[in-house]
Amino acid sequence: MTLSRRHFIERLGSLAAALLAAPRAHAQSAPASPGPQTPNQPRFGFEDVIRRAREIATGPYEANPPPLPESLAKLDYDSYRDIRFRPDKALLGGAGAPFRMHMFHPGFLFTRPVVVNVIRDGVSAPAPYSSSLFDYGRNKFGSLPVNLGFAGFRLHYPLNDPRVQDELISFLGASYFRFLGRKQRYGLSARGLAIGVGAKETEEFPYFREFWIEQPSADADRAVIYALLDGPSLTGAYQFFVYPANETVVDVSLQLFPRRRIERMGVAPLTSMFFVGENDRRFNDDFRPELHDSDGLLMHTGAGEWLWRPLRNPKEISFSAFMDTNPRGFGLMQRDRTFEHYQDIDLGYETRPSYWVEPRGGWGEGRIELIEIPTGDETNDNVVAYWTPNAAPEPGQSLSWGYRITAVSDDFRLHPGGAAHNTWQTSARALGAPEPPAPGSRRFIIDFAGGDLGYYLTDPEKVQIVPSTSAGKIVRTFLVPNPKTEGFRAGIDVQLEKGQTTDLRAFLKSGGRALTETWTFPWKAD
Repeated sequence: MTLSRRHFIERLGSLAAALLAAPRAHAQSAPASPGPQTPNQPRFGFEDVIRRAREIATGPYEANPPPLPESLAKLDYDSYRDIRFRPDKALLGGAGAPFRMHMFHPGFLFTRPVVVNVIRDGVSAPAPYSSSLFDYGRNKFGSLPVNLGFAGFRLHYPLNDPRVQDELISFLGASYFRFLGRKQRYGLSARGLAIGVGAKETEEFPYFREFWIEQPSADADRAVIYALLDGPSLTGAYQFFVYPANETVVDVSLQLFPRRRIERMGVAPLTSMFFVGENDRRFNDDFRPELHDSDGLLMHTGAGEWLWRPLRNPKEISFSAFMDTNPRGFGLMQRDRTFEHYQDIDLGYETRPSYWVEPRGGWGEGRIELIEIPTGDETNDNVVAYWTPNAAPEPGQSLSWGYRITAVSDDFRLHPGGAAHNTWQTSARALGAPEPPAPGSRRFIIDFAGGDLGYYLTDPEKVQIVPSTSAGKIVRTFLVPNPKTEGFRAGIDVQLEKGQTTDLRAFLKSGGRALTETWTFPWKAD
């Protein structure tokens, strides 16, 4: 399977939750209660999942799940999309609880059934599969096995309107999950874990093999989900606290048990799509100026520096690493929120959420890795970002992490300084100049705005640009006020030997005080 094909399949998996969304409705039915809890019976909780993960880590990984009926395994995309959960069969809606749970049917790409349990009064019981839970549309399957199981699930909540149950979070395919804040539409995805991302032959996709969802009370302000991860290299126990809000928050706790040494493991991985943007216009045969779910990687280092790295659709696979100790945050951002920059009425790229990861506790030494994979269209998730610890996990260890992911609508408020709003690149020469640009040269233009930059527009001489390059030389810079953004437009001309690669960096300062985040961008001289 080629890289592009594989990531096309990943993209379908992460998008299926949105594409399969059933009509909005109020659903009241709930699973039968397993009965009242006896006084001495312990309540099911995260420790039970940790125990399960530790136990199965001592045995071999079950690589080959029981096969699905051929009629389900051979479904194409459109036929699978025609299978819809019946909203009137929703789970968790008893006793006036605000959350509803809908199930995903096995089939198409989702051939490995998972177990979904409901915890009522502290007691866990599996949600039984029944074909009566689904509307199969034009599909005709005949009799299906009673123990078929589910491919995943999603939770609904009155997120945008107290009268309407909107999709809040979904788990479907490997360890992928996605969630929304108010007035957001699905774009990027999160994953439970990443192993060997970008390695064509060795990348693993551990999967959530079992879930437990607590029955919420009528006044519940959060959903509680536990998950058991399994894969060739490790097992893991996960706890998700989901807080619906204008910017929905998911608190994640995990404990991992390696089966073998893992050379490249990604914690809190995010995956997204970048096809065309203002800084990368190789593909421009489309009426829509930009096409991306995210346009940059934002980082808050352990030392307190804010970094902004615009995303690209590179000509060949690209790996970038940002070394750090105890990072304070990172995320894939959809910073551009202007409809006119996308002109897509149906897909609404300007409404896609950004996911911002904030670690709990010290994560130690490691690096944030960014992988960008070439794509020829917008159907591929071709961008991945995650944290990689320096110490490779070893068999017999128990490893724990905690973090919070927020579905952000406005990342400019995450830090008080100015931010890089726009990035362009062009020929390194003055407009209309007769002489050609110098060999191996390129001009980068960055719009900085926000923070205190507006204060300096009346005295722009107090603001300076601080550029640097890891290779070659910077031959020219300029900085001019930009009243349209209430900020400044910076220009950097860099020159390299042909075939050489550099990492550019720039920020604005006044005196000894940095006024903006640090913009960074890789470039290779053709």
